[in-house]
Amino acid sequence: MSPKLPSLVWCPGLWLPTEIYRKAAGQLAEYRSVFIDLPTGKMRPGSQDMHEDLDLIRQVILGELDAGHDVVLMGHSAGGILGFIAAQGLSKVERQAAGKSNGIIGSIGVATILPYPGKTIFDMNVEYGAPQQVELSQKLDLAYVPVDEYMAAYKINEDGTNDCIDSYRLMYCDLPVDEAQPWIAKHSTASTAIYMVKGPENPITEIIPSYYVYPTRDAAILYGCREDYWFEKIKHNGISPFIPNGKSWKVFRNVKSDFGAVGDGKADDTDAIQAALDFVSTGSNKTRRDGGFGTTGAPAVVYIPGGTYRLSKPLYSYVQTVVVGDPTDMPILQAAPDFPVTEKFLFYGFDSNYNPTINFYIGLRNVVLDSTLVPPAQNITLLDWAVSQNVQLSNVVFSMANGGTAHTGLSMPEGGSPLMMNDLVFQGGSVGIRMNEQQYHFKGLTFKTDMDIGLKLDKLFEGTGQGLRFESCKVGIETTNNNTGFFALIDSSASDVGILWNSAGSSTAQGSMVLENVRVDASVKSTVAAAGKSILTGSVKPGQSWVWGNVYGPTNGERAEGKLYPSSRAATLLDRSGAYHTVKGPTFEEYDVSRVVNVKNVCGWKVAGDGVTDDTKSLQHIINAAAGKKVIFFPHGTYLVSDTLLIPPGTKIHGEAWSEISATGDKFKDATHPTPLVQVGLPGSTGVAQFIDMLFTVADILPGCKLVEVNMAGKRPGDVGFWNTHFRIGGARGSKVQTQCSDPATCRAARMCAHLTATSSSYWENSWCWSADHDLDDDNAANPSTAGGFLVESVKGTWLLGIGTEHNVLYQMNIHKAQNVFLGFQQSETPYWQGNNSGLLAPRPWEDSLLDSDPSFSWCAEDDAQCRMGVYQYVTKSKGVSIYGGGYWTFFNGINRDGCKGECQENGVIYADNEELYSFGVSTHNVRTMVLEGKGGKYASVVKDTANSGGWQSGGGVMAAYLRQSK
Repeated sequence: MSPKLPSLVWCPGLWLPTEIYRKAAGQLAEYRSVFIDLPTGKMRPGSQDMHEDLDLIRQVILGELDAGHDVVLMGHSAGGILGFIAAQGLSKVERQAAGKSNGIIGSIGVATILPYPGKTIFDMNVEYGAPQQVELSQKLDLAYVPVDEYMAAYKINEDGTNDCIDSYRLMYCDLPVDEAQPWIAKHSTASTAIYMVKGPENPITEIIPSYYVYPTRDAAILYGCREDYWFEKIKHNGISPFIPNGKSWKVFRNVKSDFGAVGDGKADDTDAIQAALDFVSTGSNKTRRDGGFGTTGAPAVVYIPGGTYRLSKPLYSYVQTVVVGDPTDMPILQAAPDFPVTEKFLFYGFDSNYNPTINFYIGLRNVVLDSTLVPPAQNITLLDWAVSQNVQLSNVVFSMANGGTAHTGLSMPEGGSPLMMNDLVFQGGSVGIRMNEQQYHFKGLTFKTDMDIGLKLDKLFEGTGQGLRFESCKVGIETTNNNTGFFALIDSSASDVGILWNSAGSSTAQGSMVLENVRVDASVKSTVAAAGKSILTGSVKPGQSWVWGNVYGPTNGERAEGKLYPSSRAATLLDRSGAYHTVKGPTFEEYDVSRVVNVKNVCGWKVAGDGVTDDTKSLQHIINAAAGKKVIFFPHGTYLVSDTLLIPPGTKIHGEAWSEISATGDKFKDATHPTPLVQVGLPGSTGVAQFIDMLFTVADILPGCKLVEVNMAGKRPGDVGFWNTHFRIGGARGSKVQTQCSDPATCRAARMCAHLTATSSSYWENSWCWSADHDLDDDNAANPSTAGGFLVESVKGTWLLGIGTEHNVLYQMNIHKAQNVFLGFQQSETPYWQGNNSGLLAPRPWEDSLLDSDPSFSWCAEDDAQCRMGVYQYVTKSKGVSIYGGGYWTFFNGINRDGCKGECQENGVIYADNEELYSFGVSTHNVRTMVLEGKGGKYASVVKDTANSGGWQSGGGVMAAYLRQSK
């Protein structure tokens, strides 16, 4: 009797129907084939919860084994990776050891990358030579096409770990880049011819003989390929609720279909795009160009489809304007060859109607800014980005001419007070970024292609660089003018760079530096230079912090000038390379428009978004019905909610120019029982809940309102996440807090912005909690009293990147009994009305409703007004907290906002009774005690501004590292 042949279990790649390989299976008709249609079959890897896939694959394999069949696993692309994971423990060797007769006897990975240090399927052909074919493959028609192009998307690091630099190119195309778009356009099916090589031994395949496959053409990206980005096709019926005729206001503007732009790289599209930026649709004699609608009255989303748009003069944008391109086919805004030499910038993101420090609500994402046709010697900067909080600069490529010294990616000569820029590429030119700002968190920036200087810090009081890559630059970071207070560089790398960081080598607190997990290869001549002399070469490995500046260690303070300190990071927060997890903001581009629901277009459930109608019941129904099935789109507007909106697992919400969910009603008025406006999951729940481009606010004075409460934890970082999502309490039309809050004693406007509870695990990127200090739209006095900003009690993992929290009475950031917290950067200010000449000393006016987590101010004398002010950062009884930058600015004292002659506040940051706390880069303005330390109820001033002068030109303090509670 012939031995029973194994079953072939086929795990297709995502976007791939099982039918595509049925012909190949037909050539192996003597084998039993089982095809698995993955639940996430039309989703890109990482965009869905794939545990359903793993469970299904394992269930099918076990079914075959229990039926007496051995199994050969046939895995394609991401399906192959999932198959290998699901197969763990099911090999025949392991099963026989457990007394069972059948198991997995082999595997074939088609365009599948398995994690193996220092190896990829692409270099295996070189190492192993001619293909070692197995019997299973001999009946298949073999062919081979070189795929060296893939290597541009893949990098093997010096320490043996692997990086996917461009996962889209690597995992989803599986064919040469220059051929990808034509194939997609044709929606053609593909050949299944394959080329096989023997895989290396590794922990996954050492007991399952494994082979890798090169497809000559892979149809994965072709199947289910949608025609257009959903954001372009969905109905845009947003409004501007609080201006005359605001229901007819046109929020969404397509530069092609609405304004006649061509995008062919030849026609001059400047006027068409500017017309989209300028357009006013209400018949008003006001214009966007003169700021006639205030900051929040004229929302605009200017959408640019794929194409090349020739510009003969600069474009000018405005507050409350988001310019967004198609992320699947990023449009190119290209300066014409004869772009005027008299023009300094290609694109003005800065709105000159407003001071840079109040340039709020501005966005630019998914575009390419291009000066490659402009003569290299001509002075041009692609972007003026003199902006402040609640702005977004994300997924933008700055492409400049090579071989010249006059092109710059972006600068901000007017200054500003922003939080974050992320996921940007700067290539060519002379300088990537010329920085002139108060503070910044830079995340995921790449500088490359013969650039003189990547990041030139002309002025920066406080900054964090996370995940920066420098390739083929003379200098990575330039701070030789010693006008930088503190900068931390973490989880970054350099290759083919002369000097990674060229510093002034200051002998004072000014110019403090920290490097942690910074990898450089042998081509980098100097990692850090100070005053023209190399002071550090080679990498700074995980577990070490290289510090230049004032360090406060376990016993006392000391001056460090290039000293390594041992450090640790909570493992929960890290990826496999030891870097902190970062997650790009989802675009949901993998969804067809049919899988996106507009909340204002659901039959039977009317939603107004007009700032007057109570939309609670309809919104809750729509959210419940869409969870796990569809993306929920909120057109711009103000959605009044009178009871808690419960966000179930599986919810994905996308706004439009910061769509507002606004609290109203008695449910939010009891200060002794705070109630969330938006509650993300029930305590202990797990799943996905993601928020993009939203804003949470209050329509009334609501002392019991927590704007967001997060209880849910994701299975992976970013499953529960908030990107470019903000909080506003007062200061704008549509709220009584705008008009009835001249006196903070009678305006307890809200309890807090965000509460991350003990059962939660969430990821935050670019979020501003703002209790108003001025009126954005009119001239009303703005002195609301909001109790707190962020309260973090999570123990499961929290990532906070680019966080601003301002003008709250008790604290701006409160990390209490928490564990596993990464805080990349925080910027804060205290209420302008606190301090001397204020009738309210903290905790007033909240003294009758304090929570256990709130600061008691027991360290203050009863009448010490400058001590009884909101704490910037309050970290107590916590473990595994890593902080890499904080800018804490106090400007005024008293209800009349009097000046305070250099010292306005007694205490800035309070650290009490913590373990494994690492805090780098505390910068203050007008604060006497930068760090107040607590232990067992007793407090001591540990870090004084007088011993750490730096940062702001006057009244500034800079501390490089606080390590006194690191054990």
